[in-house]
Amino acid sequence: MAKASRLAFGEALAEVGETNPRVVVFDADLSKSTMSMLFAKKFPDRFFEMGIQEANMIGAGAGMALSGMIPFVCSFACFITGRYDTIRMSVAYSKAGVRIVGTHAGIGIGEDGNSQMGLEDVGLMRGLPNMIVLQPADELETKQMVRFLANGHDGPAYLRLTRQTLPDVSPEGYRFELGKGMVLREGKDVTCFASGGTVANALVAANRLAEQGIDARVVNLSSIKPIDVDLIVRCARETGRIFTVEDHNVIGGMGSAVCEVLSEHCPTKARRWGLLDKFGESGTPEGLYEKYELDAEGIARRLAEFVKETPR
Repeated sequence: MAKASRLAFGEALAEVGETNPRVVVFDADLSKSTMSMLFAKKFPDRFFEMGIQEANMIGAGAGMALSGMIPFVCSFACFITGRYDTIRMSVAYSKAGVRIVGTHAGIGIGEDGNSQMGLEDVGLMRGLPNMIVLQPADELETKQMVRFLANGHDGPAYLRLTRQTLPDVSPEGYRFELGKGMVLREGKDVTCFASGGTVANALVAANRLAEQGIDARVVNLSSIKPIDVDLIVRCARETGRIFTVEDHNVIGGMGSAVCEVLSEHCPTKARRWGLLDKFGESGTPEGLYEKYELDAEGIARRLAEFVKETPR
């Protein structure tokens, strides 16, 4: 069933609170939006409402982590990563096991507009030493990531979540594994790496392209850092073309990470698709995805253009 990853996060957080008493949660006056309120209702003594004081919240979370707790620190992606200097020193440099949760990522948040849209957050977070960066594609993957962060990871982490609902795309029996991507559709002409809100649209686009004789492989690259070097290289060698699509600035995002791998291991024709060095704007999520060609039709159009322009 389609569900926003922020809602799946809130549900999973409340579940892990039942079995792990070390889990604590911080929010900055947005618990109804980040869905951390679901944890707060069940465990009010382990929930800390910090008000609009993101830097203070991050510092308090770092203190909790260094004291042996497992803090999830939540806000909109653009607000929390905007406290970059605090994250850099108090979390990354200190190797504090703070789980930084950025919701409402990308233009998919819709009408709230540019001031609320996290479009540079992946680039900021993946540039930090010791920081892992994750972006789930659906409910199942989100909940598995939350359980991993609560019980299987020791160190700083950034979890990027959506406001909009995400269709189910994970195959039956899927298990999240840090540093691994998942091939959702095989194809021989081009590989499309997608993450978060664009994964389902990439799958629809690939099916439409099949009707035009273009066989596109689709990969969910939910672990952006560490990234699946082996899978990226294999796909590059097998399909000869790499296309990336994300609801993020093309500079510094998942596509940049993929191209870094290609440049070092397997130089291949590649194209990044996303926000082309732009800020977002206000509109419906569907309207913005259509305008910026992140919907299925737009992805299919750009993928077909890339394949036709790029000989193998």
